[in-house]
Amino acid sequence: MSVSLLWAVDVYGRVYSLSTGGQQWEQCHDAVLEFKRVTAVQQCCWGIACDHHIYLNVHSSDVPIRYQEETYENQRWNPKDNFSDHLLPSDRWHWSDITGLEHQPLDSFLLPSTNWEWEGDWYIDENFGGEPTEKGGWTYALDFPATYIKDKKWNSCVRRRRWIRYRRYKATDTWAKIPSEGHSGPLPDPFNDISCGGWEISEEPRGRLSLWAVSLQGKVWFREGIHHHSPEGEGWEEVSLPGEVVQISCGPGDLVWAVLWEGQLIVREGITRDCPQGSSWVVVDSPNPEAGAIHVAVGDNVVWAVTKDNKVWFRRGINSHNPCGSGWIGMVGEMVMVNVGLNDQVWGISCVDRAVYFRQGVTSSELSGKAWKAVNVPRDGDIRSHSSASISIGACPSSPPPEPPPIDPDVPKPRIPKVTSDSFISEMLSDREVKQEGATAATTASPSIPEEEVALGEPEAMCLPPWSNVDLEETQTHLAVGLSSVATYTLCQGEPYGADEHPLWAWVSGGGCGVNFWTLLSLPALASSVQSMSLSISPAQTAAWRKQIFEQLSERSKREMDHFKHYEQSVWVKKGTMQWWRDWKPHKWVDVRFALEQFSGPEGNQDGILFLYYNFNEEKKYLHAFINEVTILVPVLNDSKHTFAIYTAERTKQRWPIRLAAATELALLSVSCCDSRGIQGPPSKQAIWSVTCKGDIFVCEPSPSLEACPYPTPCDQMFWRQVGGHLRLVECNSLGVVWGVGYDHTAWVYTGYGGGFFQDNIFTQTDVKCVYIYENQRWNPVTGYTNRGLPTDRYMWSDATGLQECTKANAKPPSPHWTWVADWTIDYGISGGTDREGWQYAADFPRSYHGHKTLKDFVRRRRWARKCKLTTTGPWQEVPPIPLSDVTIVLCGAQSSVEPIPLWAISNKGDVLCRLGVTLLTPAGTSWLHVGTDQPFKSISIGGANQVWAIARDGSAFYRGSVSSESPAGDCWYHIPCPERQKLQQVSVGRTSVYTVDQNGNLWFRQGLTPSYPQGSSWEHICNNVRKVSVGPLDQVWIIADKVQGSHSLSCGTVCHRLGVQPMEPKGQSWDYGIGGGWDHITVRGNSIEAPRVRMPSLTPSLTSSLTDPLRPPPPRSLLPVMVTEMENGNAVRC
Repeated sequence: MSVSLLWAVDVYGRVYSLSTGGQQWEQCHDAVLEFKRVTAVQQCCWGIACDHHIYLNVHSSDVPIRYQEETYENQRWNPKDNFSDHLLPSDRWHWSDITGLEHQPLDSFLLPSTNWEWEGDWYIDENFGGEPTEKGGWTYALDFPATYIKDKKWNSCVRRRRWIRYRRYKATDTWAKIPSEGHSGPLPDPFNDISCGGWEISEEPRGRLSLWAVSLQGKVWFREGIHHHSPEGEGWEEVSLPGEVVQISCGPGDLVWAVLWEGQLIVREGITRDCPQGSSWVVVDSPNPEAGAIHVAVGDNVVWAVTKDNKVWFRRGINSHNPCGSGWIGMVGEMVMVNVGLNDQVWGISCVDRAVYFRQGVTSSELSGKAWKAVNVPRDGDIRSHSSASISIGACPSSPPPEPPPIDPDVPKPRIPKVTSDSFISEMLSDREVKQEGATAATTASPSIPEEEVALGEPEAMCLPPWSNVDLEETQTHLAVGLSSVATYTLCQGEPYGADEHPLWAWVSGGGCGVNFWTLLSLPALASSVQSMSLSISPAQTAAWRKQIFEQLSERSKREMDHFKHYEQSVWVKKGTMQWWRDWKPHKWVDVRFALEQFSGPEGNQDGILFLYYNFNEEKKYLHAFINEVTILVPVLNDSKHTFAIYTAERTKQRWPIRLAAATELALLSVSCCDSRGIQGPPSKQAIWSVTCKGDIFVCEPSPSLEACPYPTPCDQMFWRQVGGHLRLVECNSLGVVWGVGYDHTAWVYTGYGGGFFQDNIFTQTDVKCVYIYENQRWNPVTGYTNRGLPTDRYMWSDATGLQECTKANAKPPSPHWTWVADWTIDYGISGGTDREGWQYAADFPRSYHGHKTLKDFVRRRRWARKCKLTTTGPWQEVPPIPLSDVTIVLCGAQSSVEPIPLWAISNKGDVLCRLGVTLLTPAGTSWLHVGTDQPFKSISIGGANQVWAIARDGSAFYRGSVSSESPAGDCWYHIPCPERQKLQQVSVGRTSVYTVDQNGNLWFRQGLTPSYPQGSSWEHICNNVRKVSVGPLDQVWIIADKVQGSHSLSCGTVCHRLGVQPMEPKGQSWDYGIGGGWDHITVRGNSIEAPRVRMPSLTPSLTSSLTDPLRPPPPRSLLPVMVTEMENGNAVRC
């Protein structure tokens, strides 16, 4: 889980933050002013200081905030001066934007504020549409505006070139003042309240936020233009109101509520992607007419409120279609204020003791939670050197708590100011004036807690029952006074704190604190009693203990088995029922009986047979599969069944597996297959990793003959076993460092897999993906675009192909393991662009779609997306906080030792990153080093001798120069021309070879690579219908191919191996087909096992046929194989 922050402000205006990975409040010492309140999101925190100005604290990141400024230099040709800046009066400006309508000279670009700085001077962009231009960067056209080309022709009368300059945001981890200026000048009055959210309204522009503020006169203002490249925003815009507002709250989506001075609440409606400030207000009555509302807090689907009597209320019926909800429910407890954070987790400050509380038991199905839990966490500087490091739970102490000292009724209690209005600032100042006078009284009355909390200190009241009902009360029910279900978490035991060491809290913000019901109690600051009992046992001791038990059990098992060696082999049979997919007409699921017979020989070897018994035409028949012939068991996604497919070598050739449906038998069969082949424990460092299109991870242990030449092991005989987890891609090297990237762009590092019953380093892993459906419409002269199409048209609600009907009602998650986590939303990020409503237009179905309507467009479509989430376990640990889209690890030999290990990656926004501190002991590394680029990238690969190649999003190729252990990031990018009229998609670099795949599925090989000219000279086409390519440390080439012929139809996503790859013939000769289809990714970058090779001129047809027929014996091998020295570009190398 990535580390996030909980922010809070005490009554003296000091700002603190509590990390989900820390154990104490850290004070923001750079805050020179006192703050009234803060509002936080994951990437930044906004606050209002006591001078009533707004300040911004942007969290630092390994990827800096950079913004690209651009302007175009335009010239026209004339017979006298050739190309010059003497333009016609009707022409565009000499320096202009891309449209030519706005005058933009170089000296007109100024920094937005003092929080920015220039990275360098202006320079010319020499990249045009993925191709390098001439030295000057000019592109030519017939006239303004027209289609530009990079080559000058006889009729080129105008030309232009682009100038680029980057500016960087430098005010990170400090409070930067935001100017209080609107479109017409300074604002009339200062601010009193602030709330930030809205990041789920739209993903574009990146990092878009909605900031709402309330002034002292009760006006509401909206901050425009806040996104990743402009964290400060652009200006304030006033929002019309039905009355004067005292406080406002904004959720992650389109939920905005505010509190009026009269105690009523108002809800903002009409918030959309194109109108984030909304259009109108709707008034909602206060939960208690006699005591109006003073505070409101909203989240994704929840609204909480606090009335003047400090009662807490929960609004039910909140959703995207009904932002006003349906009614109020009273909650037990009295709070000064509440705040809703990520995952609708609720935080608050009690009016009884002014401590920070969180709501326990908040889940997606029970948004109101169960009880309030206090978080008593020490602040920096408060922890005594002699304090105990143990964690105890105040709710159920192991020993009775000490009795509080008697309270003298004559001694006044310390005064707690109520934060119901701006008056608490003056009360804070008055508290400071009487601080010395009240110190003696506070010490006398220590601990200064209300009577209600003293009663909770008794053992009978502190021990909660194991199950408790939700403390809800309807509006008519009288609310209980005090926090009747409060537990206290104390992190440090030792010398009790005095009143002066515990300033009271005034405000809390959890908008950037990423916790949920399952991770809340696992945080160091909120550890449970169960965890506190085991804190004395370190993870190393736990691992040693488990290893010792495993060794003792293994020794006992071996000792007991020795007594039965003289017995005959034992056989056991497991029988049951499952369903089998009958793959002939009529296709349907058939109930069958199965019998798994497993037997062990005298030497301990195991084998088995799986029988499937079914009836066909009233005749009993059966299928069978030998366990030692099974090559893979693949889970198959089904929206209602747990299905999987069984492949053997023969069925792999035919692309015709046995498909079964069963809930638990897959694990049993997997163990049986591994036992029959004697495979146990974690994958080796040389393992080949692959990922299916559904996200399942598989590994194969390569044999020495897999890359043998000319007699390699056929791919269809490779055995694949599944590894826990769910990823989109995996990359590795021969040192054992393995990284993966999920569908939600989360980076994961492999921690090791114990295998069998004792599985070490198993972590909880989550992944999020989107399910897409398409809404299709056709135009007619009467009604315009409508959902009534022609009889030959596709379904009006369909999948991407249009062949299958998919509606919002019948669309389901990919499998029973997935659950919906959001509602259907319009996807504006589809390729080709959309209009403001998300529509794409075309002349007919199916054609190429574009985002603007023309006179020839008679059909249109738009894509709807809905997120679903998978929670599983696997040997993967998250690498926060930057999401990635691609990752690559340096190639090494089998006996090499390279530290630190070079690792490069690309973020989901296209930034190129270099990971520092990656070693065998710390495979996750320590930090990211940002590598500057002129445009976003999408694919990267590092090969032998630190050769780094990358593909930009426009399809152009780049080579990174001077990458070494002394300079891990290199010095500059070299633009490599693409194959003619092709846009590249992916690249993979081996020891001495470079392969790329273009957007049309063509595989290309880079020729002319030498040590003196590592960029190569030209591209050579190898084959087509390729999805992914992976080049290993021996220059072996593996691909994921589409349209591979099977027994029934063409198979997409098939693993293929390039045969005949030799140092003198790096392109190879032919393909060997392996497991498929349904595969999406493969990496062989860890397989550095070099087999002895025999010199052969080429593969003969008879040899090729023997490779496809495993029953045919191969030709005899030479008894004196010729050993091939590892070479790179003609020179011996060592990684």
